[in-house]
Amino acid sequence: MLQINNLNTFYGRIQALWDICLTVDEGEIVAIIGANGAGKSTLVHAISGLVQPTSGTITFLNQRIDGLSPNAIVELGISHIPEGRRLFTEMSIRENLEMGAYSSGAWKVRKETLEHVYQLFPILKEREKQQATTLSGGEQQMLAMGRGLMSRPKLCIIDEPSNGLAPKLVSDVFQIIKSLRDQGITILLIEQNVHQTLQIADRACVLENGRLALEGTCKELLDSEHIRKAYLGL
Repeated sequence: MLQINNLNTFYGRIQALWDICLTVDEGEIVAIIGANGAGKSTLVHAISGLVQPTSGTITFLNQRIDGLSPNAIVELGISHIPEGRRLFTEMSIRENLEMGAYSSGAWKVRKETLEHVYQLFPILKEREKQQATTLSGGEQQMLAMGRGLMSRPKLCIIDEPSNGLAPKLVSDVFQIIKSLRDQGITILLIEQNVHQTLQIADRACVLENGRLALEGTCKELLDSEHIRKAYLGL
């Protein structure tokens, strides 16, 4: 579904990504793990069209998307649920969700999609007229995920969904991500919570200093001494 070949990205004279090669197959959860500053967000911003690569290619469903605008990439079927949620805090919950259906194809079926989102997150239905700023951190994450689903994506990029959440809410969010995969949405998950991530992902890649340091099945990474020492504290 998604193929990245030899991707290099700079911020001015500083190189952020070095020759990244990555594939995501349909129906998978593929995780990108790594510490702060490893290049995870730069990678997803490049896929989403928010950062332009210096060299390399990004292909989605056999179509090159590097160089396309973010809205064109959304139209093709990629949704980006950003780190920090980035909600429209002065808008109601329903208005936030409808903003996710801004593309022409999604707008036509927004009522049907909205009902599906409300089934996934009943609390959003109960509070749909409230401002987004009145929600708890966990509820705001649900709203951000629901807004991302409103574009009816084929591939959903979820950037640091556990950030700032209590442990119980983190477990709930990861179960929701797993259920999305079970419903046929391919997931590219960006996370620092390595233990929880490796419990639900099919494959994982480790970014360190802008380079792809390790990749493999989650079992292979859990068995890696480097992962156990550097990320799991074992």
